[in-house]
Amino acid sequence: MAREQLLAAIKPRMPEKRYLHTLGVMQTAIDLAERYGEDPLKAETAAILHDMAKYEDIDKMEAIIREQHLDQAVIGWGSELLHGPVAAYYAESMFGITDVDILHAIQYHTTGRVGMSKLEKIIFVADMIEPTRNYPGVERLRKKAQKNLDKAMRACVRHSLRFLIDTKQPVFPLTLACYNDLMNGETQ
Repeated sequence: MAREQLLAAIKPRMPEKRYLHTLGVMQTAIDLAERYGEDPLKAETAAILHDMAKYEDIDKMEAIIREQHLDQAVIGWGSELLHGPVAAYYAESMFGITDVDILHAIQYHTTGRVGMSKLEKIIFVADMIEPTRNYPGVERLRKKAQKNLDKAMRACVRHSLRFLIDTKQPVFPLTLACYNDLMNGETQ
């Protein structure tokens, strides 16, 4: 599907602010893909579809997780974690996306995972640093993303973990596993 068709399909599924975020993730992901030798069209597709389920009813998302035999571990973690796997399911079932790398980039864009591909890292980082994001430390993350994707990924995961801990929120086990994987593979 062409960019315009995908954007037209996802726009009614989210508030205007989230749509603008999606456009920002799309452009950032394309830029990072070009910078780091990834397919820009795959990055564009994953970025456009990454939040398409964000505003689905939680009960509906949990039902999809169960019915489609997706990773049950996200059940009970709310929309923030449910929407990635459900969006990946929608990408496949509604739009015919079969590229596993694109589907994983959508599925794991909030949690990360062990052994992330370059495309998965691009979508994770782009989601955190796109131009409408405005939080303390975002400029530092943007600068890292321009220099080294792996270092940017590590910095983004550390930032997410610090935020969750500072706000006394639970940390999803897959995110901790992602952090440990990234730190074990760190080559300064």
